[in-house]
Amino acid sequence: MLDPKLIRETPDAVRAAIAKKHLDVDLDAVLSIDTAWRAQLHEVESLRAKQKAANTAMAALPKGSPEFVAKVADMKAVSADVKAREAQLKETEEKFRTAMLSIPNLPHASVPEGRTPEENVVFSLHGSHERPFPHAIPHWEIAGFEKLFDFARGAKVTGAGFPFYVGDGARIVRALLQFFLDEDTKAGYVEVAPPIFVNAASATATGQLPDKEGQMYETADHLYAVPTAEVPLTNFFRDEIVDEAVLPIYRCAYTPCFRREAGSYGKDVRGLNRLHQFDKVELLKWVHPTKSYEELDKLRDDAERILRKLDLPYRVLLMCGGDLGFAQSKKYDLEVWSAGQKRWLEVSSCSNFEAFQARRAQIRFRAKDGGKPELVHTINGSGLAVPRVLAALLENNLEPDGRVKIPAALVPYFGKEHLSFS
Repeated sequence: MLDPKLIRETPDAVRAAIAKKHLDVDLDAVLSIDTAWRAQLHEVESLRAKQKAANTAMAALPKGSPEFVAKVADMKAVSADVKAREAQLKETEEKFRTAMLSIPNLPHASVPEGRTPEENVVFSLHGSHERPFPHAIPHWEIAGFEKLFDFARGAKVTGAGFPFYVGDGARIVRALLQFFLDEDTKAGYVEVAPPIFVNAASATATGQLPDKEGQMYETADHLYAVPTAEVPLTNFFRDEIVDEAVLPIYRCAYTPCFRREAGSYGKDVRGLNRLHQFDKVELLKWVHPTKSYEELDKLRDDAERILRKLDLPYRVLLMCGGDLGFAQSKKYDLEVWSAGQKRWLEVSSCSNFEAFQARRAQIRFRAKDGGKPELVHTINGSGLAVPRVLAALLENNLEPDGRVKIPAALVPYFGKEHLSFS
């Protein structure tokens, strides 16, 4: 959520920043509600002041005197007026909050112009994706793939996008997750095992609601299966004030992730490319506002380090305004090269939300000098998501005999140097 003062005092600058995201927002409607709310608040405060003055005057009058009785009658009328106006004010406050939740975060000045994914900027390129991969084919075409990654039975049991991982298929997923977590904890992140269902307040705080209702699975009692561990992790400090001395705070968490957005057809959703349920390790930071972009770069490098250790060619994209997302101020995507599909696959998004999530969640810090609490900045990124990393490993490391060579860094976790489909 943006600072209402920013919208009131610099509406044209806010409009220009929103335009960079190519989102349609009626800022005039928000300002109109804000004007009405402030006018109603002034009226209520004036009436409350009138009540207080009348109470003081009544205290000095003899009870039962004509003047006292007249004051009582006046006070009843004022009290009824206050109650009616307070109800109206509360209704307008709710409208204003709803309107404020519809306003996206503003992009950082360094975010490039652009409307579509094709206009994202290649920030850096690592490894040689152009080197020969003589045996690479799409991972779902590898002989025996369905023995370890059983999509047909997953569809029977649950639906499309919910595969079974069998034998070494399950083992390689577990190995990757443990490898990710160990690398993240070495980088200073404290591991957390969070709930995998969250309430509406948590989803609202991180920006999933009211923007992404259609992408989440909701239970009958209005809990949401987490689309990412970002949601429960960010809310760990919701409605709390931390000491400035403890910043920055680093956390990481593994969760299964659930998203309804996945399709069930087309080349982009074949095999492990896009699932309704998948495993991911999330990185999250709560940081001092003056350090947030420095900390974003560090978080991105933490995610990149894992890809380097897995010897996967990858690139970093700086997202343009139109592909930035509702809640982010700045975002980098990490994409690995899929040699069998001959395309890039996103495996991590590293984002700075500045104070946008913290204002919604009221996560603040108190300065060392004991001043007024300030909002933290929140930063997160995948460290990493399993399915597409696994897809690239299978395709890039496929050998002539149909086995997959396991990267050296992963061998201690997997326990073998090759994955076999036979």
